[in-house]
Amino acid sequence: MRIDIEPAGWVPDSCTLPTAEQPFRVAEFAAFFAESVQAATRTAPTGLELVLVGGAEPVARDLTARESGCCSFFTFTFVESGPESVLRIDVPGAYVEVLDAFEQLVAQANSGSSS
Repeated sequence: MRIDIEPAGWVPDSCTLPTAEQPFRVAEFAAFFAESVQAATRTAPTGLELVLVGGAEPVARDLTARESGCCSFFTFTFVESGPESVLRIDVPGAYVEVLDAFEQLVAQANSGSSS
């Protein structure tokens, strides 16, 4: 899988991660989605659930903690669902486009496509 690290036009101005680092964070999420997400479900316009492969939760917790530090509009919640962990991602209505981009990134990562 090829991962682009070009600047993502959907990263909002409210993100405090330095602009030069943003493409690397997007690539980090893309790699995580490709390696660790079994399924994705859009639960609402402002909500996305990701079913994680076994053992992926510690990596997800680290990545989401760092993302929360620069993009405080995200709410990341972990839920145990039998043997699997589910990562819920919620955003306020003003950030639906960002969640749309995350959903697209998950789909691309799991299809092996980078565009």
